[in-house]
Amino acid sequence: MVVELVGATKSVRGITHIKPTSLKLETGHFNVLLGQTGSGKTSLIKLMAGLDPLAGGQVFMDGVDVSKLSTQKRNISLVHQFFVNYPHMTVFDNIASPLRVAGMAKSELEARVQEAADILQLGPMLKRRPQELSGGQQQRCALARAIAKESRAVFLDEPLANLDYKLREELREQLPELFAGRGAVVVYATSEPEEALLLGGKTALMDDGVVTQFGTTAEIYRKPENLTAARVFSDPPINSADITKTGNTVHMKTGVSWGLNGPAAELADGPYTVAIRPHHVSPVSSSPSDVAMDGTVLVTELSGSESSAHFQLGDDGWVSLAHGVHPYQVGESHRFYMDASKAFFFSPDGRLAA
Repeated sequence: MVVELVGATKSVRGITHIKPTSLKLETGHFNVLLGQTGSGKTSLIKLMAGLDPLAGGQVFMDGVDVSKLSTQKRNISLVHQFFVNYPHMTVFDNIASPLRVAGMAKSELEARVQEAADILQLGPMLKRRPQELSGGQQQRCALARAIAKESRAVFLDEPLANLDYKLREELREQLPELFAGRGAVVVYATSEPEEALLLGGKTALMDDGVVTQFGTTAEIYRKPENLTAARVFSDPPINSADITKTGNTVHMKTGVSWGLNGPAAELADGPYTVAIRPHHVSPVSSSPSDVAMDGTVLVTELSGSESSAHFQLGDDGWVSLAHGVHPYQVGESHRFYMDASKAFFFSPDGRLAA
């Protein structure tokens, strides 16, 4: 099964929400749409699902143009971040509802519902109504309906966003297994880079209605094609600063400089942007490639076993994310160490240079 967009666009009252997009999504792995709120993830899903009309381009399912087909005729399932269940129906009837619409025989319908309920641990709750379930159980009910329907494509639009932390972790681990081997194209929208990495598969990075990069999730994380992609795939935000390369040395406007080796040393002299993820900036030096820099601490946070510090470095705001508890003082200067071996270098047009 393949879902393919060819030059697909969407506009609302003359405002473009999705710019010309071509994308091929296949079975066998999760297809993640990763981007901040407003980047176009939900709009793209609605185009593929047939919920919104195309302004231009086409949508294909297994090579068949479905651009003008209704949502029902595309045989898809959609799970939102909000618990969309019928309040007057039991859990059994909620799961069975698309099967009844399709006119499925009673024996097969019951078998499908029971299988989906067992997979999502809803067996003892089939006679309950949604209001008698917890938030996690309600979302399991919505997922069970998608599994029972055996759709050609399943669209999961931030389905865990409204669950508490423990439930999110639990369901996130289960999701790849739930849809494994079912032959459906699974598309999962999220604003969290960590979630994309945990789900694996392939990821389309989205920004302002455009897919900035698409490919294997791990490879995109390791090698973003441009600065926009690097920013989308970083939480906390990736640190960046303007630099000038002269010979084998780079210089920041703040006076920080360091020597280069490897591919970065081969770059032509001139201006670039250096970018590095927060977990490669630490208050403790641990690598021979560390570069010391002093910044004014603006905000500090402690989360579990990690400490983060937002600090001012010249004209730029930077973030350090480090293991352990560190004694930051807001308003004071603190020394940080950037592991320069983990830095990306982008040319003035924003493309990855090294």
